[in-house]
Amino acid sequence: MKKVIVVCGPTAAGKSHLGMHLAQHLGVPLLSADSRQVYREFDIGTAKPNREEQGRVEHRLIDVAWPTETFNVARYRELAGGEIDRLARQGKPALLVGGSGLYLRAVAGGLEPPAVPPNPALRAQLAAEPLEALYEQLQKLDPESAERIHPHDRVRIERALEVSLITAKPFSAQRRRGTRDFPYLALGVGSDREALGRRIERRTAEMIASGWLAEVEHLRTKYGPHLPLLGTLGYAELGAHLEGRWDLAEAVRQIVVHTRQFAKRQMTWFRAEPDIFWLDEAAGGRALEQQSVERAERFLAD
Repeated sequence: MKKVIVVCGPTAAGKSHLGMHLAQHLGVPLLSADSRQVYREFDIGTAKPNREEQGRVEHRLIDVAWPTETFNVARYRELAGGEIDRLARQGKPALLVGGSGLYLRAVAGGLEPPAVPPNPALRAQLAAEPLEALYEQLQKLDPESAERIHPHDRVRIERALEVSLITAKPFSAQRRRGTRDFPYLALGVGSDREALGRRIERRTAEMIASGWLAEVEHLRTKYGPHLPLLGTLGYAELGAHLEGRWDLAEAVRQIVVHTRQFAKRQMTWFRAEPDIFWLDEAAGGRALEQQSVERAERFLAD
């Protein structure tokens, strides 16, 4: 029987660490559910696991697309579904870890994304428009999607507009709940807002110290500054610094502010999910790990 365990929550909540602990305990690979870690070369700014972490735990569903490729929820659902089936045939549960709520819902929640193929002409038209104008258009056409998508997430804004304009229906109205043919357990982390804010500040500083700015400069040189992924959270702010619009300190401050806003949106999404068991973060790191292990073992024993 297929069984799926999900570790979810907002950015910087500690999902990756907890997921790796569970993966090691259960002897299974970690399936990433991050909408930007699927892209090669976008490493530091997406908090992609480093070589040492990938050496300790096998990570799948990262680096499966080039930055210039089109990768959407339907494609993720297909790849993740294949991994879940393979693990089930080996008698193992699947462990999905990430903060992309739409990806998780598409796999574990039975969401059926709209089957609208990319439209190159429309995409080129949207790519030429300022991000602020696109977000305002999305707010008018599809307020629900605009509330869910971060104003700086150009990739998802353009996709929501693309689907809405082609079908003449709001993108949010076309995401149907399908059926799920397996039991799953969802474990949530990151509900302590103050602690999350501190982790966001610390992680941003660590990313800068690890060479994030050099990564952004390299990607802008290789793909050009208008690559949609370079307009996403963190990459856009550092791009503004490289263009001379902000000094580095202001760019970092803006990243922290925007990441906090993004985390708040993520929590709004996850709080609306009825089946998430929120782990008690006040108990501390090791106790949190033990909670997750006990819940997972109880779930798998049923």
